[in-house]
Amino acid sequence: MSTSPSPAPSEAFELLLAGNRRFTAGSSEHPNQDAARRTETAPAQRPFAVLFGCSDSRLAAEIIFDRGLGDLFVVRTAGHVAGPEVLGSIEYAVSVLDCPLVVVLGHDTCGAVGAARAALTDGVSATGYVRDVIERVTPSVLAARAAGLTDENDIIAEHIRHTVDLLLDRSRVIADQVTAGRTAVVGLSYRLADGSARVVTTHGLPGEAAA
Repeated sequence: MSTSPSPAPSEAFELLLAGNRRFTAGSSEHPNQDAARRTETAPAQRPFAVLFGCSDSRLAAEIIFDRGLGDLFVVRTAGHVAGPEVLGSIEYAVSVLDCPLVVVLGHDTCGAVGAARAALTDGVSATGYVRDVIERVTPSVLAARAAGLTDENDIIAEHIRHTVDLLLDRSRVIADQVTAGRTAVVGLSYRLADGSARVVTTHGLPGEAAA
């Protein structure tokens, strides 16, 4: 894939989902993980997707989507909070590397979301830069409350949607790529117990298969 044209956004999305289906079924193929792929991608990279996910150790992107070297451009932060460095990294991937897909990956029992909920409930937050992470998640939790959402999974989904909207609102580069049909932005929610990734929201895909 380092020399071939980038797939369409919908094709890239199906590649990603197909890998997750293999992973959940216990039939991972571990593609592009051999010496030949290492040699092929050494001169240049052409990933087919940006994976912006939570840093949780159980969300190893290439494993849960059954991909290999050069397939995914991975950016991860606690609670998938997005600052300038994250936005710049994603912009680089879509504008320079021509990635046709950006995925925001959240998950159930997210510690950052749980900490933000606790801080709003009891008024006690963490110290240091962990507090900054919690404060960046708080608007999502407040939006969920305003919408009357109380179930943990619904609040997680709201945080994923909020992050997707933030990428599109704050980055003209990403938004323009979506408007031009060159890139899609998708929000997925990962279930730790069974390994499945559920669609929460999509922008730039035919039919907009949002849940």
